[in-house]
Amino acid sequence: MKLHKEAYPTVFYATLIFAFLNIGVWRMFTTTPVVYKSFLLLSLIVLAIVFYFFRVHTNVPPVGDNVVVSPAYGKVVMIEKVFENEFYKKEMLCVSIFMSPLNIHCNYVPISGDVLYSNHMPGKYLVAWHPKSSILNEHSSTAIKNDKIELLTKQIAGFMARRIVPYLEEGMQVNQNDELGFIKFGSRVDVFFPLNTNLLVQLGDKTKGGITALAKY
Repeated sequence: MKLHKEAYPTVFYATLIFAFLNIGVWRMFTTTPVVYKSFLLLSLIVLAIVFYFFRVHTNVPPVGDNVVVSPAYGKVVMIEKVFENEFYKKEMLCVSIFMSPLNIHCNYVPISGDVLYSNHMPGKYLVAWHPKSSILNEHSSTAIKNDKIELLTKQIAGFMARRIVPYLEEGMQVNQNDELGFIKFGSRVDVFFPLNTNLLVQLGDKTKGGITALAKY
């Protein structure tokens, strides 16, 4: 299993805490093996989840010039016509992908093109599926344009997610499947499309970041 670069120093500190806690429990309950062995098992499971959270997939080639790929691993929880009020300030189609803590949390660039807009906004930490989480929660928005389509992605922190790490800046040229950013521990990614976009996913579909085609253009 390959770990993402954002795993450090989280994995280092998690391992350190794991070691200190287990040494402490072992010293306190030396005469009661069932206690420290049970604690060791439970803490190993938690540590394994932390490692598992930071895994990344192997490099996947771009899907195609006329396809928008999913920026995230997760589940499509909303497909609606909404008013995008941050950058385009007009009605657009929004596909919302919920990422559970067990999903890969690296996000990927959905299309090749130029970065028109990039903005990281602090905010609250409502549960990711809350209707107002896309506005009130900490989020990072990125608009990308090529000669065929332009769209906006919004990485949204959830109740457990306390840090969004965006990688793109205005003026950059990016390729499909470059890393868009990373959200730590549970979150959501919204993709805003032009209204006439031909979507290829439906509500409830599972998506794979950089692999699943969300739309054709």
